[in-house]
Amino acid sequence: MSTTNNPPAAGTQVLLRGEGITRRWGGLVAVSEVSVELVRGTVHAVIGTNGAGKSTLINILSGEIPPSAGRVELLGQDVTGWTQPRRARAGLGRSYQRNTIYPSFTVLENCRLAAQARHPRPWRLWEDAAACPDSGPAAIEVARRTGLAEVADRPAGLLSHGQKRQLEIAMCLATAPQVLLLDEPLAGMGAEETERMLALLAELRSDHAILLVEHDMDAVFRIADRITVMVNGRVMASGTPAEVRANPEVQAAYLGGH
Repeated sequence: MSTTNNPPAAGTQVLLRGEGITRRWGGLVAVSEVSVELVRGTVHAVIGTNGAGKSTLINILSGEIPPSAGRVELLGQDVTGWTQPRRARAGLGRSYQRNTIYPSFTVLENCRLAAQARHPRPWRLWEDAAACPDSGPAAIEVARRTGLAEVADRPAGLLSHGQKRQLEIAMCLATAPQVLLLDEPLAGMGAEETERMLALLAELRSDHAILLVEHDMDAVFRIADRITVMVNGRVMASGTPAEVRANPEVQAAYLGGH
């Protein structure tokens, strides 16, 4: 599957918007007046060195921590004050730098648990979770879509590193999100695993808005439609991959002049 950049057409839908996002920790400003828009059908990468504020930004957009100032909109609604679970139920999926899977459960069970978060049935205390008419089919579908159908019955702890990262995305998809916030999904992957993940992201792009925080610059410039460069909590540059690559400030500060 091609991972060629595919810029969105005019008038496409903004699914997640952050406006003037700022986060202070005492006297430290971790993120300062950052604005970002995630458009359906695109991958928007956020890059920068360690400490640039990337993870803080994604934590604010997901609802894990509140901003000190600024506003977050999800599907046209102001969700700045919403909790992370409420944003997740409204259509936002998020993966983390570290695996958050259940290693003793099978791939399918991990996916089913994630799907059940969207379809809670607290009154069905006597019912076998596997019999849930919503979460079961959803789990099977996301395992298939992420290329994990053949290992669906394998304990998640026995998967390869790349497969575990695929499972994290499958668990995100099980909640039926429209927006995906992916924090370093390529970390620690070899070349073959990276290719599989890039193909998956290219396939997911068509019906999601994706924010990608990543250090693999080769992968970023292959998959991203837009790139935002952060330095010391601020946006240094934002634009198409070609525009960012040609930016003299970005070359000097981040791309090593290349």
